[in-house]
Amino acid sequence: MPASTAPQVPPQNVQTDDIQTETPDPTTPARTRGADTRALTQVLFGRLKDLEPGTPEHHRVRTALIEANLPLVRYAAARFRSRNEPMEDVVQVGTIGLINAIDRFDPERGVQFPTFAMPTVVGEIKRYFRDNVRTVHVPRRLHELWVQVTGATEDLTTAHGRSPTTAEIAERLKISEEEVLACIEAGRSYHATSLEAAQEGDGLPGLLDRLGYEDPALAGVEHRDLVRHLLVQLPEREQRILLLRYYNNLTQSQISAELGVSQMHVSRLLARSFARLRSANRIEA
Repeated sequence: MPASTAPQVPPQNVQTDDIQTETPDPTTPARTRGADTRALTQVLFGRLKDLEPGTPEHHRVRTALIEANLPLVRYAAARFRSRNEPMEDVVQVGTIGLINAIDRFDPERGVQFPTFAMPTVVGEIKRYFRDNVRTVHVPRRLHELWVQVTGATEDLTTAHGRSPTTAEIAERLKISEEEVLACIEAGRSYHATSLEAAQEGDGLPGLLDRLGYEDPALAGVEHRDLVRHLLVQLPEREQRILLLRYYNNLTQSQISAELGVSQMHVSRLLARSFARLRSANRIEA
């Protein structure tokens, strides 16, 4: 399938008996090229419905439809440019979705083909990323070797009625056992394992459970931060009284002796401080 820019043909030049396509003039405005593509697509679908599937003419018209709408695939593929996959691979996958859309499209429903095809193209690309793209980048050589290791493993399993050993796979492919092990490890990068999943076969807790434990002091972090924020809003003397009472664990009598005031006055200041803190807390909430 051509990977070059999709051919565009102005509608006035379309000949349904002898379909011809040519590379569009890059100086033509994008809106005009889009209109030409839609017109050409409509003409080709009108021609396709009258042809018998499997005939050379049907194949020719269908191929022209694919080529004419490749810009739609490239537009959809560009949305996934940040995924670090070769763009030509993404375009090829999207083209499969385009072909499926062409085979299922019914022009008589009154829907524009791009509107109908875009969800199918994007869905095919998303399925590709979901099922095939590695979660960790693997060198191309190692990936290609992993495909061979997988094939050899299946063949040896069928032949011996059991899973082959690393040595048997290495002997089959004429590579070292270290390369086989590296390929098996690379194959695991196709799927990410949940942190909560238990280790396969060992019955141990999931990785998340083994990373650490829940610190009971974490629950008080937010409270301490809130108290610190509210305390600085109090007068300096009231701040000192609260610190002496609740951080130094002094009694009201000891505080009164420390500050040279009566115990009753200390009690009133504490009550006033609490009222201010509660009021500020309601405002903050």
